[in-house]
Order: sequence, then structure tokens, then C-alpha cells
Amino acid sequence: MLLHKLHHDLSKHQKVCMIDIPIIDEDDFLRVLAHKIYSYASREALTLTRFLELSAAVNYPVVPIVLLDEAQLYSPSLMEKIRLISDARALKFVIALHKTDNEDIIAKEHFQTRIWESIELQNASHEELKIYIQKKLLKANCFDVANMINEKNIKLINKLTRGNYRDSNKLMFSLFSLYVWYEENNPRKIKHNALSTKFIEMAAIHTGLIHA
Repeated sequence: MLLHKLHHDLSKHQKVCMIDIPIIDEDDFLRVLAHKIYSYASREALTLTRFLELSAAVNYPVVPIVLLDEAQLYSPSLMEKIRLISDARALKFVIALHKTDNEDIIAKEHFQTRIWESIELQNASHEELKIYIQKKLLKANCFDVANMINEKNIKLINKLTRGNYRDSNKLMFSLFSLYVWYEENNPRKIKHNALSTKFIEMAAIHTGLIHA
């Protein structure tokens, strides 16, 4: 959401490129980036040196910004190329990533000295998660479902996901999938005035939040 907001606001004043789906192949990454920023049309492999030459040949009044989502999926070698492009002042990067168990290259010493600012999104509290889920349901016009969710449901979801937004989304998606299946195959099991605790727990098992 933050990257899309930045893209909406900054693109009014300067060149901004949004890559929300990771491009894992390094040649494809540079080629797509060159196409989006410098209108580079060739489908041939693009070296880092050639990319920097293209950048030097295009005189933007303000350095273009690249917004990268899911950066934890990029390889260390590709992240190193991104660092070199940034060091050359060819582009500025705003990077969003999820924490992983292993140390990310973005957090290593040679990258830390080049980070201008970092924002860490904390897990949601009980009340924050309640507002988040309710707003998403209302935005999707799921008014009846929003009314079905009570405090007990929210407390259980918060306990299972520890307030993690991504895990909460996965849990709710699995929960909806379960309800669709029961509605088609065994509708008598469904209560239309409240969410079933057992259904939430089944969805948690499916998403790996409960190991059974």
C-alpha cells in the first residue's frame, strides 16, 4: 500500500517506475527497468555497464525513482547490481520486503550505509486488526460478513496470526474458501449470523498457523 501511495504521489512530479511483481532473472530485470525508465526497446541481454550508459545518456531533471516490492525474493547478486546502480546516482530505489529467517543482503553492512531511511511496519494490535479486517470487507461490499465477525473471532485471529497482516490475509482467504465449499456441499453446517471458531481453526491449519 505504501509503494502504491508513493507511486501515485511522486509520479505527478518525476519519473517513477513500480515493479510490484519481482523479476528474478537479472537480464530481464535490467531490460524491463531500461524499458520503463529509458524506453529501451531491444530484447537483447543488457549488461550493467550498458544500463549505466543508457542512464548517462538520458538527462532527467530529477533522478528517477524505482519502487520494488517483495525485494526479499531477489538474489544477492541482483541486489548488488541494484546497489551499484544506486551508487552511480542513476536511479533511486525504494524497497519493500518481508523479514526472513536468514539475513537479507539489504541488511548487511555495505548496504546499511546507503539506506537513507527505513520504516518497519509493526504487527497489528487487536483493535488495529479489527479495523483492518472490517475495512477490507466493507470495501469488498461484504457487509453481511463484516457484521458476522465478533470480538471473540478477532481475538482468535489475532492470536493465531500474532497481528501479522499477511498471515491475516491468508487466514481470511482460506476461511472464505472453506465457507464456499460448505455452501456448495454441506450448507447446513453454516451459520449465517456468526463465524464458526472451528472454521477459523480449520483455515489456520490449512495456512500452517496451527500445526496438526
